[in-house]
Amino acid sequence: MKKQHIAAVGMAVLLGLGAAACGGGDDKKDGTMSGHEGMPMPSSSASASAPASQGGHNAQDVMFAQMMIPHHRQAVDMAKTVLAKGSDPKVKNLAGRVEKAQAPEIEKMSGWLKGWGESVPAAGGGGDMAGMGHGMDGMMTEKQMADYNKASGKDLDRMFLTMMIEHHRGAVTMAQAEQKTGSSPEAKALADAIIKAQQAEITEMNGLLKS
Repeated sequence: MKKQHIAAVGMAVLLGLGAAACGGGDDKKDGTMSGHEGMPMPSSSASASAPASQGGHNAQDVMFAQMMIPHHRQAVDMAKTVLAKGSDPKVKNLAGRVEKAQAPEIEKMSGWLKGWGESVPAAGGGGDMAGMGHGMDGMMTEKQMADYNKASGKDLDRMFLTMMIEHHRGAVTMAQAEQKTGSSPEAKALADAIIKAQQAEITEMNGLLKS
């Protein structure tokens, strides 16, 4: 009986250890899937962030391009007007640089939107983007543009400078928003270029107004 008792105790111990081992394995499995959520996530996180690193875009990038295209178009129109009817060579030189810089950027951003499967703002649509839910800083109203287009000579030169300063400040504000929350490396690079170029031109235009 003593030997049988010892054998029974030994068997119970072995069974207990086996159950503990099985239980430990279940706990580990559960811990990996739920208790330690970070463990299986790296591959998922990497794939989620991959599109951005490979030139992906987000809603901010789309909004930036859709807002900046008509904004640039208006600036180009203003530049063409002062090139045709202005009088100050320095102002006309600046207007020429504005047109030369911003016209290609319009084409670039239009290409992005087409590639992203998004709508490109129609040419001639003016500054009214209310239908798209976007508001644009620095855009001139239709009346302001009508008055501007009627002017010529020195009056036009001064209007170009004062209006374009406001216009540029709006573009800088939009570009700064793109830098903060945009995803597309190309769009953010353009935003950076716009900020640097237009802030420098604002300084130049303020100097021309004083002179």
